[in-house]
This record gives sequence, C-alpha cells and structure tokens, in this order.
Amino acid sequence: MGRKRKNNPLGLPDRVYAKHGAFYYIHRDGRWERLGTDIAEAKRKGNLYNDPTSAFGTMAYYLDAFVVECEKRVDKKLLAQRTYEDYKRDIEPLKIFCDKMTPADIEPRHKAQYLDIGVQLDRGVRANREVACWSACLSWLARSGEAGVKRNPFIGAGIKRNKEKPREIYVEHSQYLEVWALATKSVRGMLDLVYRTLQRPEDIIEWTPANIVKKREADGSTQRVIRNVQKKTGTTVEIAITPDIDTILKYLNPTGAKTGPGMTLIHKLDGTAYTYDGLCAMLRRYIEKTEENKAIREKDPKGKINSFGFYDMKGKGATDMWLSGVPLESIQVLCGHDSVKTTEVYVKCRWRGTVQPNQVKVTA
Repeated sequence: MGRKRKNNPLGLPDRVYAKHGAFYYIHRDGRWERLGTDIAEAKRKGNLYNDPTSAFGTMAYYLDAFVVECEKRVDKKLLAQRTYEDYKRDIEPLKIFCDKMTPADIEPRHKAQYLDIGVQLDRGVRANREVACWSACLSWLARSGEAGVKRNPFIGAGIKRNKEKPREIYVEHSQYLEVWALATKSVRGMLDLVYRTLQRPEDIIEWTPANIVKKREADGSTQRVIRNVQKKTGTTVEIAITPDIDTILKYLNPTGAKTGPGMTLIHKLDGTAYTYDGLCAMLRRYIEKTEENKAIREKDPKGKINSFGFYDMKGKGATDMWLSGVPLESIQVLCGHDSVKTTEVYVKCRWRGTVQPNQVKVTA
C-alpha cells in the first residue's frame, strides 16, 4: 500500500485513502485508522502522521498530536465536543509561536511572553484561552511520558493570565420584548428557552423531542422534564417543564414543517436544523430593526439599544431568578458552574439596582 499512487484527484497525503464514504490512514504496521468523512481533517491527520515538514518532536507536532488524542477522547465521551473544537482552533496560533521549540524547551517565561503579546495585539482574552490549551497539552505529555516531559512547567509558575472583564450586559424586559415582537418563531423560541432554562444556546439548538421525557420522582409521581447533557461540563441536567416552558414547546411544535425522526425543536420551515451562527445573525438583524423603529418613534437618529446575544439571555435569566429569591445553588446547577461563588459573581455583575446609603444616626 506504500506505492506511489498514479491517480489522486483529491490530493490526499501518502497512505491516506478514501473508502466507503470515509478516509483511512494505513499505518506502516498495516493497521487501518478511520480518519472520518471530512477531507480537510483527513489531510491534516495524514500530514501529521507522515510528518512532511520534519516537525516531529517539536511543540507544534505535539500540539497536533494532542488534538488527535482529544478527538479520541470525545468518541469515548471523556471530553466535550465543544472543548475539542476550541482546542483545534487554539493550537494554530500556538504552533506559529512555538515554531521549532521542543516541549523540553518550554519554560514559564514563554507563557508570560505569549500572554503579553496577546495584550499588545488586543487579543488578551483570546491568548488566555490559547494558553489554557497549551497547558492542557503539556499536562497530557507529562501524563503520557511523551517527549521527556516530566511536569507541566506552567503549573505553579505564578504567572497570572490576562485580566478579563466579565460580560455585564443586562437585557431589560422592554428590550427583550421589543426584539421578540419582530423576530421569527425560531429566534423567539431560542430567546425564551435560554431565558427559562439557562442552558447554553449551542445545546438548545440540538434539542429534539427525545430530550423531553417523563421522569419518576422519589415520591412515585412523574413529571415531564427536559433532559440536557451539557456539552461543556458533561453533566446531565433535568429541567422541570413548567407552564411557561410548556407554552414555548407548544409554540415551537412543528406545523407545516417536513417532520422526521430527530428533527430539532428549533428548525427552519422545511424542518432542517439551523446553525448557531445563522440564528445569531438573525438575532442581530432584529436588534438592528428594533433600533431603526426606536429612532423613528423617538425621532432620535441614533436610536440605540444595548445590543445583546443569546448568551446574554442566560445571564438575564440567572439574574432575574436571583432577584426573585431563587437560591444561588439552584441557579448554579442550571448554569453548570463549578462553584456557587462563580454563580454569585455571574449574576451580581449584571445587577444595577439602586441601593440605600448608610442611614444610621450617630449619637453621643
């Protein structure tokens, strides 16, 4: 199988072949490894195994190897798909920075340099995410014993990540309702479900009727719940279907759509699923239209409202629950936060209520 191919219209790397609608790599020991159905991903993996750039042993090589290992962990349900996608994106600028450095060359100062460059390029927060990916790769190398790495040099180095300002947007009820009034059923449904359930929009967009189940409680009663496996945390959350949520689900009930097994609750008129980016673009258009209407109504050429996204509805929902007296521990479960302290910061950074000053009378 190692002979040079005479016909290679897809431009596949050596030892990569297309078969039965997928791509495979034939290792030198004769083992076939399925690379998936995406040709770009198959070429990337094939080039990594073939190492045409003689990068073997460099940090760049091991970053690629780390992502391949992460994909295997996703298949085994040990890593969230979203985390894998983030890592696959984050390694690209890291490979440029590391160039020909080996893992043994990496020192804490390189982390500091990368973070500083991120600030200079006005991408300090993005640099934080990429360094986290880099650190995860180094920890993987230390655990596996690859490349002679005995410990992650970034852990315990005392180098703080770039300062991040929490997103503090609070969507007012009036803004929510104005945009909702102009939006299509799909955008309305997404806004409402994020607000009511506090789940990640990327999870909600994949919900199907299979996520709606009957659960038997400890007292023997049953109730309908939305069962969501949070991709980011891997935690299963079962959310009671209240009258408000039931109204949303009935509103989204497929009428006039081309139904089929596994059809998502939020879908196009023909029954096919939306992409998250597509829904976000639609929401932005409705916000712009709301601004135009406001400018005309108030004769204000600016007519601006606070622009917001679906994630801001999650923050609004959490804050509104807290203001109504719901315990932070309950909100923490819905949000998928590791600690209740994170939830406290998450909701309080958006609160803009009026507080009373000190009115204690000072007497002798």
